[in-house]
Amino acid sequence: MHAVLRAHGRAGFRLAGRIGFRIAGTFVILALAPGGLPASEPSGPELIRQGKFEEALAVYRADIEASPKSVAANNGAGVALDLLGRFTEAQQYFTQAIKATRTPLERAVAQRAMAIAHGFAGDCKGAEKFESDAFDFYLGTSDFFNAGEVADELGRLCLDAGDLNRASEWYRKGHDTGLDQPDMAPARKDLWSFRLAHARARIAARRGKPEEALKYVREARTILDRSRNPDQEQYFPYLTGYVAFYAGDYPAALAALQRASPADPFIQCLMAQTYEALGNREKALEYYRQAANSSAHSVPAAYARPFSRRKLEGFVSK
Repeated sequence: MHAVLRAHGRAGFRLAGRIGFRIAGTFVILALAPGGLPASEPSGPELIRQGKFEEALAVYRADIEASPKSVAANNGAGVALDLLGRFTEAQQYFTQAIKATRTPLERAVAQRAMAIAHGFAGDCKGAEKFESDAFDFYLGTSDFFNAGEVADELGRLCLDAGDLNRASEWYRKGHDTGLDQPDMAPARKDLWSFRLAHARARIAARRGKPEEALKYVREARTILDRSRNPDQEQYFPYLTGYVAFYAGDYPAALAALQRASPADPFIQCLMAQTYEALGNREKALEYYRQAANSSAHSVPAAYARPFSRRKLEGFVSK
């Protein structure tokens, strides 16, 4: 069992005391524990969660070698590469994942992952190409909610990338499309209205229009006070902190952000920026490290992780 043996088809192989096989399309390697009992090693997703991106990439690449048209493996390799900061390589794998999809829904999901990959690269226009296709798919199936979700997703990617006009356009499209859903409950209408007010406030803040931003903050507060969407309360401190930060009121920004979701990498990044603006280098580094260590392949992480990694590199070089 300690010699290197050849692979036995796609079902399994032995390599230097290890046994590998597939379960539901996932590549798994087993290491022989003392006494000859097999101990399973982490899967690709588990390695991603542990922050072991190189190891995860190796697992996904081995899976792709055996099954080149695996959507999950190509997508996983793309995720690992984005988290490693190798954006061009990542997009090559996301492209293969899109090509390998078998249904229109699978394709839309893969396109959204590719859009987030462009978000990691700070490329709003590139993201738009893929989100537009996904948006058209959901719209064509009369899934107005998910079409609106995709539009808002792109709005956020563009806002974070600094393309405020495109962000404004897509947030409005998300709101209007979401409201096309027939027989909509008042709570759902409030949800779309809250999201648009939230977006408008952030866009106004980025444009250096604090009074306009505060007008939309008040609008968002009024909608929440109807108590139809209590789950959205968690996004209000994020909003007030964001607006205060771009208005240059850093103490108010910090007070608000401390009530926001502590696990959100974007919040962590904004907290770091706030502490940096306040001259607290130690706390800024603490929060930049948290955001830079995010293992999420998500819209918030698409901005926060690369930005925080660059900031940390800048701190080290000083």
